[in-house]
Amino acid sequence: MQQPRARLFSLLEILGITTHTTEHPAFFTVEEGLTYKAQLPGGHSKNLFTKDKKGQLYLISALSETQVNLNGLSKDVAAGRMSFGSPELMLNILGVTPGSVTPFALINDQEKQVRVILDRALWDHPKVYFHPLVNTASTAIAPDDLLTFLRHLGYAPNIRALQ
Repeated sequence: MQQPRARLFSLLEILGITTHTTEHPAFFTVEEGLTYKAQLPGGHSKNLFTKDKKGQLYLISALSETQVNLNGLSKDVAAGRMSFGSPELMLNILGVTPGSVTPFALINDQEKQVRVILDRALWDHPKVYFHPLVNTASTAIAPDDLLTFLRHLGYAPNIRALQ
């Protein structure tokens, strides 16, 4: 069986999507990676795995500097009150652990249980960085290519201004 990261990069290649991956120390928060990320041109992401009170799961991907108001967002998308999904749920659904959540992990959501919300500000940059299923690397991808990847997986992301 192909390793998860190799499977991800294989699919990106099949889709004709060009990416560039840079290895780095493990980062668990946006703040931990600020110094290192300053050396990588482009937008940097933060990714939130949440669920609402009805159990609907969400992956919210935004620019790292975007202030995401979960209460306001849950009203905007007609969801119940949002809270963070547990590490166990994240591992079971997305196959990643805290600090590594990424839209690339949707490759592991076989039952399409997660709704995807993307920050419109991601398109302010020609390339945006996401972890490739591990938090010891960052992969640069064009926002339109990320959309191609997600649509190929069967997702229809909700693209909206999050700030």
